Amino acid sequence: MKTIGLLLASLLALSGQTPTPAAAPVRHLEYQFGFNTKPAKEGSGTGTTAIDILGPAPDGGLMVSGADFWWNTVRPRATNTCEVHPNGGVSCPQRPYAISPIQLAIFTLLGRNYFNGLSPSGTSSWKHTYTITAAILPGASVGFASNSYTWNCVANLQGKGPMKNAGPLVLVIANGTVDQQGGRFRSGTFKTSIAYDPVAKIPVVVDDLRTHLPQTSVYNKDYVGLKLLKDSQAQK
Repeated sequence: MKTIGLLLASLLALSGQTPTPAAAPVRHLEYQFGFNTKPAKEGSGTGTTAIDILGPAPDGGLMVSGADFWWNTVRPRATNTCEVHPNGGVSCPQRPYAISPIQLAIFTLLGRNYFNGLSPSGTSSWKHTYTITAAILPGASVGFASNSYTWNCVANLQGKGPMKNAGPLVLVIANGTVDQQGGRFRSGTFKTSIAYDPVAKIPVVVDDLRTHLPQTSVYNKDYVGLKLLKDSQAQK
């Protein structure tokens, strides 16, 4: 009996050391992207980004991870996991606290309430004030790799109504500002055109143009284009 008891204790101890498998994401999205070029299947500055919506965060936001697969590279760049708050704010609490230019353009738009101001007709105006706390990788607005800063953001959104011959899609335009808190106190502006699906509740096409201030070179703008390729919750 003593031997059996020891055996059971050993099995329980081993069981306690077994890692718990990571939960499957509640939703998986894939977008084709272009960085300073239009989204395409191949070419410099293009690729695909895989986004996993992992589930709710304790304060009502969503935990989201993203991995960018750049064209003509063997492996994706590091996967970044962040919380997307209901109003579109983003915080990346895990080292290296990073968010890529591609993820910066899409994560905010996944906030639960980001498009709540859109009227049934698709024509309305609303505003969001939120923060992004992350190390914004080079080329993405105005940030510094491995240095996490808080950026105060204001977005003024306007629904332009249903898009012609595009099913349920509604055109939404966002104009806004970003202001760095601390560091060099840099700032920027953005203008984003979004083809939004109010049924699936996700952006389908995104054109995001960001301007860096103060201008330190002739190249003070970044463009990110995104086009939805796959949605694990799409109706078949």
